[in-house]
Amino acid sequence: MNEEPTQLLASVRQFGIQLSATPRGARLARLLAVEQLRSWELEAVSGPVAQIVAELAANAVTHGRVPGRDFRLALHAAEDRLRVEVTDTRGDRLPVAAGGRGLLIVGRLSRSWGVRQGPAPRKTVWAEVALR
Repeated sequence: MNEEPTQLLASVRQFGIQLSATPRGARLARLLAVEQLRSWELEAVSGPVAQIVAELAANAVTHGRVPGRDFRLALHAAEDRLRVEVTDTRGDRLPVAAGGRGLLIVGRLSRSWGVRQGPAPRKTVWAEVALR
């Protein structure tokens, strides 16, 4: 039996980190996201992604903060898209696009964004950016 080697059709890169739900943690999220994109050689999208991370992280530490609990930043890069996710522990407080300028900026810089609830008490706000 002659088997051909299987090839990985899509390269998926992932990064995730828990950060303190403080303004310093939000700034660090933006800096780490930019550095991760540089290491993945995705500098072309680092400007918009930095702004998206800054807005989502600021929302997590301002509106999604629970004392003593962190928030999580995750980046997932596939062939044609980069997904940014920020998870906090205030699943009872869902973001509203008309609530401020931050999510309007996220909406303009991303091809789509949304909110995923759970598992309790968490929620994840995500945004996707095209890589091509």
